[in-house]
Order: sequence, then structure tokens, then C-alpha cells
Amino acid sequence: MQKSINLILLFLIFNVSFAQSKYETPEVDPIQIQKTYTEWSAYQSKNIILSRDFIALDSNSKEISKESFLNQLANENFIPIRLKSEDSKYYYQLFQIQPNSDTSIKATINQIGFDAHKNFEMEGTPFPKFSFKDLNGNLITNESMKGKIIVIKCWYIHCTPCIKEFPQVNKLADEYKDRKDILFISLAEDSPEKLKAFLTKRPLKYSVVPNLKVYMNEALQLNSFPTHFILNKDGMIAKVLPNFESLEVALEKESKL
Repeated sequence: MQKSINLILLFLIFNVSFAQSKYETPEVDPIQIQKTYTEWSAYQSKNIILSRDFIALDSNSKEISKESFLNQLANENFIPIRLKSEDSKYYYQLFQIQPNSDTSIKATINQIGFDAHKNFEMEGTPFPKFSFKDLNGNLITNESMKGKIIVIKCWYIHCTPCIKEFPQVNKLADEYKDRKDILFISLAEDSPEKLKAFLTKRPLKYSVVPNLKVYMNEALQLNSFPTHFILNKDGMIAKVLPNFESLEVALEKESKL
């Protein structure tokens, strides 16, 4: 009897240890990384992608919902840090912003958290009704897009980050060119004349729809560019993404569904 109890205890200890070992310590020192805004910003931009799927932990290492995690980033006094892990999952934990840290860190992370939370809330909702004509005169509507995965890039000519990722999104479009069920569309603020002149020098391998500043401001309520959407085959928003890196990962996942 005693031997059986000991075996059960060992089994429980092993499983608790295994569960805990999935994520361990922060990959960087949460205090040291806040010494300067530049140091923190470099880490944040390279290592924290809030649009990806991740397991969220609060400041006490308790697992919480992604929505709660993003809400705390937007409204409270935390930064996210990735934890070292033994599996392929991503673990992000909230850590207190230090009292002597640059105030720009809190201001920036609150804005990043706000944008990420807003994007997260759009996921799982229908994409707003549209009926557009692209630069080639092709009509694009919600109904004509049903049954296809739609990748949408929102941008404008004078948006430096939008233009910087052109080579990457063009390469992505090339990778999926044989998938007839995946379409790449871009919504641009600018006039047809300006876009045609610009795209002669900087080609974009998406269908380009002009004059959509009002639609993007009012229907999509965008305040950050570029913004990427992935719509599933039912016309629902599967993902809202701030950059190419997160788009590439999300599209690979969606394309396999």
C-alpha cells in the first residue's frame, strides 16, 4: 500500500514539474531591459508580436485570456516579456514598468496594447460591406470574395513602413500564386493617378483599390498603417495584423485550414 502511494506521489511530482518546465524564466531581464527607451523598443519590436497566438500570463505567472492581457497592456503599468520555453509555443508574461523608467515606455506600450486589443476584438467579426473597383477596373465585393481566403493590405503612398515591406509582401503573393482560393488585395488612400505613377516605380503584386481613406477611417477605424487583414472563406475576419512578419505566420496557418 505504501509503495503504491509513493508511486502516485512521484507521478504527481513529475507531472507538475513537467507542466512547470514548459515555460521558465524571462528571456531578458525585465528590469534591465527598461534602462533606456531604445533598449526596450529594440527588444519589443523584434521579440513581441501581440497579433500571434500566445499563452498569456499575468504578473503573478497565472494564465489569463489574451483579451485580458492586451487590456492590461493598454490601460495599466506593464510591459510584456517572452519566457524561455521547452516547447514550440509562445509564452508572454506581464512585468511591472519600473518607477524610474523612461515615461515613453509606458506611453508607447499603452498605445501598442490599445491597437492590439482593438485588432483582437475585430477578429471573428464580418468584414464591413464593400464594393470596390481596383486600378484595372475589376469589381470586388463581399459576395464575389466568398469561398476564398482574402489577404488585405491597408496603406498609403507616404507611409514609409508600408512601402518598406513591399518586397516581402510581393514575395508572399508569389508563394501563393498557384492557390486560386487565396487573393491579395490592397486598399490605398491615394488617387488612381498618384497610385499608377507610384506603382510604376514600386510595383505591388496585389490588386490595388484607390481612394479608400474614408472607408479605412470610418468602416475599419484604422489609425495605424500598414494594417493587414486575413478573411476566411466565410468573409469573417480571421486575423488583424500590424506587419509582414505576423502576416506570414498567420497566412500559413489559415491556408492549411
